[in-house]
Amino acid sequence: MVDVMEIRQDWKNRGPDGTTGTQPSTEIEGNRPLGNEGTPNEPPARALWYVAPMHAELRAEAVTAAADAVVVRALWSGISRGTERLVASGRVPPAEHQRMRAPLQAGEFPFPVKYGYCAVGAVEQGPQALAGRTVFVLHPHQDRFAAPSAMANPVPAGVPARRAILAANVETALNAVWDSGVGPGDRIVVVGAGVVGLLTGWICGRLPGAEVTMVDVAAARAPVASALGLRFATPDAAPADADIVFHTSASAAGLATAIDAAGFEATVVEMSWYGEGVTPAPLGGAFHSRRLKLISSQVGHVAPSRRPRWSYARRMATAMALLEDPRLDALITEDIGFSDLPAAIPRILAGQAPGLVTAVRYP
Repeated sequence: MVDVMEIRQDWKNRGPDGTTGTQPSTEIEGNRPLGNEGTPNEPPARALWYVAPMHAELRAEAVTAAADAVVVRALWSGISRGTERLVASGRVPPAEHQRMRAPLQAGEFPFPVKYGYCAVGAVEQGPQALAGRTVFVLHPHQDRFAAPSAMANPVPAGVPARRAILAANVETALNAVWDSGVGPGDRIVVVGAGVVGLLTGWICGRLPGAEVTMVDVAAARAPVASALGLRFATPDAAPADADIVFHTSASAAGLATAIDAAGFEATVVEMSWYGEGVTPAPLGGAFHSRRLKLISSQVGHVAPSRRPRWSYARRMATAMALLEDPRLDALITEDIGFSDLPAAIPRILAGQAPGLVTAVRYP
């Protein structure tokens, strides 16, 4: 199952206030296979690079921070399975190479490329306001790195660093909820119980009187849905006549299920990113006669209903605050040490791999 393409091109253009503008220089990093580089006082940083289909390695990185940057020692990072599966498989379409770039990516698609955007760590160097703080940064998997201080999002005191790796996923879900126009009392169906789908359902479930059902082919996701206070059904038992339907499975079958679940003049919000190829969509029959609306939601821009008033920084701060719910720990189903990550990539990113989010632990 593929989750949502969460990367937004606009991240590269944010100014210090979280609005779009020219970003300052961030870091200059050399890369080479890990060996004896570095000095006795400061060993080289290590970063995960995808170097061939489903093959990754740790490479040495020389971290050089600009005056307006922070230096962060990583505590945790998260594997975004849907997007990183496409990257690790070399399946990013050439026409999408620029749009698919992560904010602090190094290298070029297809390979070699340093990719990722869910890092949490402690600030070792930077502005006094951030010194010693735990921050979330849209950075690839790396044990020590530099980034613009404007991209260092402080993690609230009530959010554990491990849970904070979900911040980008929560932001994606929040934006989709805004795009949908969902409201209190609505009957809501989310097709695709991956991490983004579950987070979307969880946010909708906070609306008074809302009835939220997760739909997935994997019945093993039912306990996670229940832990978040959500109903669960397999596609053959999916509810009908929904007011709003979200689709996150990136499959033709999932899209058909979403359309079938929608009531008269309902809205289907397509959150999936499909990568290469053509995906059939059943736009005849029920879609036409029920006057359904199919819209796309992608996190690259703040939803139109909020855009005049909300900066990216405000949206991210809201996503961070939402992470104080301890039930969200149920979405992190595996921890792995950073040194063990390259060997585990084929297993973690396999098409039918069990579990949800893999948390990468740093020494």
